[in-house]
Amino acid sequence: MANPRRPRRRGQGELEAQVLSALREADGPATAGWVQERLGAGLAYTTVITILTRLLAKAAVTRERSGRSFVWTPVSDQAGLTAHKMRKLLDGESDRAAVLVSFVTSLDPDDERLLRDLLGQAKGEGDVGAGAEGEGDD
Repeated sequence: MANPRRPRRRGQGELEAQVLSALREADGPATAGWVQERLGAGLAYTTVITILTRLLAKAAVTRERSGRSFVWTPVSDQAGLTAHKMRKLLDGESDRAAVLVSFVTSLDPDDERLLRDLLGQAKGEGDVGAGAEGEGDD
């Protein structure tokens, strides 16, 4: 029988997402103590520091010294953090083309269309005078 006092186990990355969300709600750089108070639920200060340090290693947050402590600022939102994870996984593969082909061919038609549109927009940003043509043609 499960211990009724033990909180449920969080999913992978859930606590990182909660910490990032709390930091995004802050009016500016926030301390680990502020994040701990915001998240509550008996979360240990050392756990918050561990998560912030992991996010720092993933370049998802920055920190700067403030007195004897650090203040933390989010660099990216959840989408940016997920994109970073995807790039890190891709960088670990020897056959990048095979991974990308497998990824793209597994997308549903709507996601594939969105990806094609985004790639077209990114390509257009590098062209001289791009952006004026086709705007508002949805």
